[in-house]
Amino acid sequence: MSMIEFRDVQKYYGKFHALKDINLEIDKGETVVLIGPSGSGKSTLARTVNGLETIQEGQLIVNGHDIADRKTDINRIRTDVGMVFQHFNLYQNKNVLENVMLAPRIVLKLDETENKKRAMDILDQVGLADKAENMPSQISGGQAQRVAIARSLAMRPKCMLFDEPTSALDPEMIDDVLRVIKYVTSQSDMTSLIVTHEMGFAQEVANRVIFMDQGQILADDETSKFFENPSNPRAKQFLSKIIKH
Repeated sequence: MSMIEFRDVQKYYGKFHALKDINLEIDKGETVVLIGPSGSGKSTLARTVNGLETIQEGQLIVNGHDIADRKTDINRIRTDVGMVFQHFNLYQNKNVLENVMLAPRIVLKLDETENKKRAMDILDQVGLADKAENMPSQISGGQAQRVAIARSLAMRPKCMLFDEPTSALDPEMIDDVLRVIKYVTSQSDMTSLIVTHEMGFAQEVANRVIFMDQGQILADDETSKFFENPSNPRAKQFLSKIIKH
C-alpha cells in the first residue's frame, strides 16, 4: 500500500523545469533516501509532498489524497506529514517544551495534561527531557534539530520528510541527530523520505535509494544494490566521487 505516489509530475519555476516526469511510489512504513548533486531537485521533490511546493502537471497522491486537486484540504494532509528542515525553525520566544506542545494544542486540540505528557515522552526519546525549560538560544544546533524532530513527532504523523537535516550542523553534532532519525525510521509504521548527503547513514537506514540529477530520477535501487553497483552510470560516477572525497 503506497503512502506517496507521484504520477507524471512536472514542476516549473517560470521557464525552469525543476521536476521532470517524476513517477515514484513509496510504500507505507518504507524509508527512502534521496541523493544527488546540489540543485538536482531533491529538496523540491520532498517539499511537494506536503504542498510547500506546488506542481504544475501530474498527480501527487499522499495517503490517498491528491495534493494537486484544489478540493484537497492541504492543512489536513500536513497534519499527517511531518517535516524537518535544514534550519530548525523553532519559535525563539517559546521554550523547548512549548515548541513541542504548540501544534498539538492548536491543531489536534489536545488536552493540556495529555499534551504535556506526550511532549515530555518525545523529548525523552530524543534525549532532551532535561532541556524542556530551555529557550532555543540556550541549546546547541544539534539539540535544536532534535527539538524540531520532536515537534514533528508530537503530531503523530504517518509520514516524515527530512530535508538535509544535518547540513547546517557542526560535524560533531551530526551523529546525535542521525541517531534520532534512525530511531524514528525504525518505528515500523512510519514512512520516511530523507534528503541527505550522509552516505553511511543512508546505507544504514534506507530500504531504497533514489538518485536525482537535473530534475529527473535516474536511479531507484534497493540500498545494497545502489551502493554496490547503481543501475545508472551518472549515479555510479556521483557515488565514486563522494566515496573518494
